[in-house]
Amino acid sequence: MDLQLSGKVIIVTGGSKGIGYGICEQLLQEGAVPVIVGRNKETIPMAVKKLEAAGGKVGFAYAELTNPEACKTAVEQILADYGTIDGLVNNAGINDGVSLSEGNFETFTQSIHRNLTHYFMMAHYCLPALKKAKGAIVNIGSKTAFTGQGGTSAYAAANGGRNALTREWAVELLPFSIRVNAVIVAECFTPLYQKWIQTYPNPEEKLKQIEANIPLENRMTTPTEIGSTVAFLLSKKSSHTTGQLLFVDGGYSHLDRSL
Repeated sequence: MDLQLSGKVIIVTGGSKGIGYGICEQLLQEGAVPVIVGRNKETIPMAVKKLEAAGGKVGFAYAELTNPEACKTAVEQILADYGTIDGLVNNAGINDGVSLSEGNFETFTQSIHRNLTHYFMMAHYCLPALKKAKGAIVNIGSKTAFTGQGGTSAYAAANGGRNALTREWAVELLPFSIRVNAVIVAECFTPLYQKWIQTYPNPEEKLKQIEANIPLENRMTTPTEIGSTVAFLLSKKSSHTTGQLLFVDGGYSHLDRSL
């Protein structure tokens, strides 16, 4: 299916690895121009080089996303480079394990800034360009806001906020034909996930236990599968879809895992 994304400039925060990288790969396949925004000056150039080797154009802008001015500067740079922003994918974040028992005001607030505040700031600074382009926004969210996980209060709260912002923005931006949707992820194998699974005494056994609870095919979701859904939601092929929370999780969040 031609998603008609050729030449469209799409910002992807945290696009240099994991789910963000998978999103960039799928956007490239559709002829779009993904622009990675993040702070890592090691992984971003590597990702850009690797993605461009597969064919297509890839941009980037460095920004510490917890800094509002850095978000603003990145958007201004992208507009100077490309003259347009056709879509925004808010993806960057980290499940940082700020729990109710061990967390405090500082760690909780820091986590909200790391996982939620920049979703608002990036959308805010991109909005004038998105209005001109009648673009689209896709927020990446987590199952933790629906299922809970234990030991990660701040991340769960941030993801609840992402879901609320998705619906709120979908309403606010109706007059401008800007669609806003979210893709909810459960168990997706990324470098961060691999790092986390290695903290267990027997990582392979733990991974098998998790996969056994994923109803569809008892396997992890791939970044490519997330990326394909994101590309669809950014495209005109989903032209009457807005305010939706789409679960790309093999049924993990809603189906009976005892199956």
